[in-house]
Amino acid sequence: MTTSESSPAGAPDGRRFEPDLRGMTRINLRPIASPMPLGFYTVGIASVMVGCFQLGVFEDGARRAVGLAILPAFVLQLVVAVFALGARDVLAATLMACFSGLWLASSLVLVVDPIGGTRVLGVLNATFALFALMMAAVAGRKRALWLVLCTAVPRFAVAALSNLTGVARLGTLSGALGLLLAAVALYTAFALMLEDMRGEEVLPIGRSGPAHHAVEGGLTVQLRDLERQAGVRRTL
Repeated sequence: MTTSESSPAGAPDGRRFEPDLRGMTRINLRPIASPMPLGFYTVGIASVMVGCFQLGVFEDGARRAVGLAILPAFVLQLVVAVFALGARDVLAATLMACFSGLWLASSLVLVVDPIGGTRVLGVLNATFALFALMMAAVAGRKRALWLVLCTAVPRFAVAALSNLTGVARLGTLSGALGLLLAAVALYTAFALMLEDMRGEEVLPIGRSGPAHHAVEGGLTVQLRDLERQAGVRRTL
């Protein structure tokens, strides 16, 4: 955003500002590709690995291998979060950044296997489940994101109980819920990718309100209230 100023003669300090800066304001928009398919694909793939581990699909001693396999999810979702911030989508950016941190912590605990790591991971999973619940409460109009969050809440809540109690059946249930989360995330990623490539909704993801206008609305709708967006307004 750039502004200009004039310096009329007789002004006390030699300068004056235009009362209304709208006529002098220029805002440059830099279109980017949607990072959300990558984010949801990463959630899906990492959830499959952890879910299969909890269900006993891998042989004994695969703990560290699973931790190393989900470590790249940390980097990928951090990249998604950065681009989502650039696209002014605070919900998507916050969710992807927190998923990124969760995968990093989970990977380190699985690989290093520190003393008390399982119980610490249980507290982390419980906190993330609470965070996902709060996110779901405000993401209702972004149905794809909302559905992923609604699936993530029970998955991480049960995982937390499994980590804290050590009950084997809870671990199995957490693994099954992890595969369900993976299925929802992979469907959402595929639907968003098709939508982005064809410029219209192909598979239903239930957009409504601003989320619907983001795809179906014109440029005027997209720029509505832009002066109140972070990066344009003076303070966050």
